[in-house]
Amino acid sequence: MQSVIGIRREDKNKWERRVPLVPKDVAALAGGQRIEFMVQPSANRAFADADYEQAGAQVQEDLSICPVVLGVKEMPLSFLQKERTYMFFSHTIKGQKKNMPLLRKMMDLGCTLIDYEKVTDDQGRRLIFFGRHAGLAGMLDSLWGLGRRLQEAEGLWTPFLNLRPAHQYANLAEAKEAVAQAGRELADKGVPEALRPFVCGFSGYGHVSQGAQEIYDLLPVEDVTPEELLEGLTPAKDKVFKVVFREEDMVKPESGHSFDLQEYYDHPERYQGRFEDYLDHLTMLMNCIYWESRYPRLVTKEFLARRFQSAGGHPPRLRFVGDVSCDPEGAVEATLACTTPDDPVFVYDPIEQKAQPGFAGRGLAILAVDNLPAELPRDSSVAFSAALGPFVPALAEADMNRPLAETGLPAELQRAVIVHRGKLTESFRYLEAHLEAAGQ
Repeated sequence: MQSVIGIRREDKNKWERRVPLVPKDVAALAGGQRIEFMVQPSANRAFADADYEQAGAQVQEDLSICPVVLGVKEMPLSFLQKERTYMFFSHTIKGQKKNMPLLRKMMDLGCTLIDYEKVTDDQGRRLIFFGRHAGLAGMLDSLWGLGRRLQEAEGLWTPFLNLRPAHQYANLAEAKEAVAQAGRELADKGVPEALRPFVCGFSGYGHVSQGAQEIYDLLPVEDVTPEELLEGLTPAKDKVFKVVFREEDMVKPESGHSFDLQEYYDHPERYQGRFEDYLDHLTMLMNCIYWESRYPRLVTKEFLARRFQSAGGHPPRLRFVGDVSCDPEGAVEATLACTTPDDPVFVYDPIEQKAQPGFAGRGLAILAVDNLPAELPRDSSVAFSAALGPFVPALAEADMNRPLAETGLPAELQRAVIVHRGKLTESFRYLEAHLEAAGQ
């Protein structure tokens, strides 16, 4: 029984077509490790049922005999069964109120919950993630969205108008070629004078930012530092600029002492935001940082109101924000709500503090899709599966009826166990307060 792994179909929304394990990796695990796989049927998944059958998996609706079930997004309460182990993105570690009923249900049923987001190495680095593909899709969508916004609001033509959203490309390779072609046109026909110097800023330098930069670097790019940005850039017709911001660029110590990264993580209340110093120098911003409410914001509503009030009818330099991290009213306070791939952009009016879907109107255009990797379902699933696959044999062999340290799970997975046999593990005891606050 312990060697049976279930794979649940994704049904959170029509865009969710990703899988935790692709057929190729299922075949390798089933053959080499003698693990049996049961896969729920799905007409929407990026990989066909027949692909899994050919890989040696059983395709069937009922996963009740599977002691371990893998998914991508949150699972409905009605799907959960007693004393099973589930591995998926639970979106509970920040105490997200909407998912506290899910957490409580798993505890009541004596389940074990393993969250991909907390699978880390000894240095705390995440090992199983979709982050790079969030950045890839976010940059693709943002370049497309910026082109539409510039044409709608200012009558400006850019080759970004020839791009499509990420989900409209057959694969990542096709999307990259389209951006490369836009880059060639940009170098040939030039950046509109009203946009020079064209500067895209990237907050953060992790996997999400790296994915976004991977797309942006297909354009004729010159890298500059935050210091060079503040000193002023020479307007350029045949290229665009890129600047990457680290923590020390985004905040400063309140006491005047030197920046200390670990202190900032441990005591962010000792730091204040300084990111607004850069916003008047950016054409677009890609927000790629992890954010919690204890950290300073990057873009505040108050700052945007000041800029639009003083602009005298002219658009401020910052035209577009690709909020890949997508925390509503978070690091980018004007991100009022998350959007969907078929309606990804809204314009935030800083004076009225309201959002209007689409590309028209006064204000700042913002892309805020919260499941961007789903726009590249096959490419992102292949990469995710390659990272998850090596952990599956230990997951299949683990004895979840024993204390966590004795289950046989490797340390990387043990760190990701939020609930074990119905009890919050030591690292996640803080969630009890969130459960109580949510009435759970």
